[in-house]
Amino acid sequence: MEPANELKYLKVFQKVTKLISMVLDHQQVMDTIVRELPSLLDIDAATIRLLDPSTNTFVMGAAHGLSMEYLSRSNIDTEETMAMINSGYPVAKTDVDKDTHFSDRGLASQEGIKSVLTLPILFQNSVIGILRLLTRSNRIFTDEEISFSMALAEQVGIAISNGRMFKEMENQIDFMKEVQDISTLVNSTLNLDSVLQTMVERLPRSMGCKACTIRLLRPETNQLELVAAHGISEEYQQRGQIEGERNIAVALTGAPVSIYDVSRDERVQYKDNMEKEGIKSLLAVPIKVKGEVIGIIRILSDVHHCFTSSETSFAATIAEIGGSAIQNARTYQKITLLFNQVEESERFVANILNCIRPQLVVVDRQQHLVLANRVFIAAMGKEENELLGADYHSLWQGHHCTGEKCPVEQVLKTGQTASYEHQLIKDDGPHWVERTASPMLNDAGEVEFVIEVIRDITAKRQLAQEHLERVKLQGVVELAGTVAHEINSPLFAALGTAQLLEEDVESPNLVVDVQTIIRNLKTIGELTKKMTTMTGFESREYVGNTKIGALL
Repeated sequence: MEPANELKYLKVFQKVTKLISMVLDHQQVMDTIVRELPSLLDIDAATIRLLDPSTNTFVMGAAHGLSMEYLSRSNIDTEETMAMINSGYPVAKTDVDKDTHFSDRGLASQEGIKSVLTLPILFQNSVIGILRLLTRSNRIFTDEEISFSMALAEQVGIAISNGRMFKEMENQIDFMKEVQDISTLVNSTLNLDSVLQTMVERLPRSMGCKACTIRLLRPETNQLELVAAHGISEEYQQRGQIEGERNIAVALTGAPVSIYDVSRDERVQYKDNMEKEGIKSLLAVPIKVKGEVIGIIRILSDVHHCFTSSETSFAATIAEIGGSAIQNARTYQKITLLFNQVEESERFVANILNCIRPQLVVVDRQQHLVLANRVFIAAMGKEENELLGADYHSLWQGHHCTGEKCPVEQVLKTGQTASYEHQLIKDDGPHWVERTASPMLNDAGEVEFVIEVIRDITAKRQLAQEHLERVKLQGVVELAGTVAHEINSPLFAALGTAQLLEEDVESPNLVVDVQTIIRNLKTIGELTKKMTTMTGFESREYVGNTKIGALL
């Protein structure tokens, strides 16, 4: 190598090394190199592509001096050239616009590209990218230029790797803080919508991306449902089902998926929608709970972005934290719904029980009161919270109901319905109650609860007593009627005889005596007439002047 060239290369090498050492972000390193190399090496354009391990393809990292149309071509170079690069060897070409083996030679001709030097970017003997130097005039690269460019590319590899590592370390520190913050936020609430919204807002902000979506699997259909989104339009959200996308299918297996260029990747289905939305790259990570995938998080970037391992790990960590928070929120929703249903059922049952006119209570196996209707609570003169949980027998202290006769005790012992009547002394006097207890059995056929219905039968007892008195009185009345009827027959005969005797007696003294007899017989007759009137008997005339009582 001539001393002049050696000095030139040394100056270029020093300048590039200085430029590289000034920045630590690997993206800034690449941008600096492709911007400065053309003037340093007397070339027209430079590009750097990085290896995407997920697809084993080289994706654009930085470029200078070329049109977007040329940079967006599908093929970088011929298969032979790419095979050489992947093996770690440089490849120099001239007249690339006339190379029949190069499928995009038309684009090269349109761009005016004549010569290309393609160099592998190595780090620790592994290819991590490609450095391409391009000229618009035919130029044959010398061995010295190629050797120097290889050394330069190796420095670029070191710079990119160092930048990546520094960025990774910087990201890890930032991501650790973000993990703590997001974890605190999502675990500070059991509201599912709040958890989801926090995740879709904080994730893209932390990763410097455009948007984020969360889709959860519906257990009944096993389909993904969009439950939260941030940074994308409503039109994009409604573009259609995405279960058929390969990136989603892979993520549902539990593995993260990073896509550098969504417009060219076969794992993306809705390319036109993404282009319209301005989405260039995406990262899809599964949301897991105890190893089971319950959904997908997708982070969307509006610039081409090669997601690093630390970014992928950060997104996966947030997804895992979010998965637990989502599960907790869902469980809370189910518990809340269950409580609401139980409360509604309790209100329904309570309304039914309160419509029951007799007193009703429910007692458990430990003989504690677990339920009572309004009538019972009012009868006890206490608040509901004072009664519920109280010992059942304490409610009946001082009343005539021993344990042997208690219907609840009988049901708990025999499992059969039992009844008992006893007296209660109240302020307005004694009352009689009828207590009927029935068992509620569990699945094993054992008594779990006892339902007791308590009726005040004081009025019923009084009616029964009145009926008994009425029956007795009716018997007395009927006996009186019979007696009156039996007296009437001889009475009327005696009265008739006395009247005849009055006509035949001549002695004044006897006449007075007979008249007294007649008067007394008539008095008795009036009494029997009243008796027959009271008891439904009436006197009827028979032959002559004789009258007897007949029962009406």
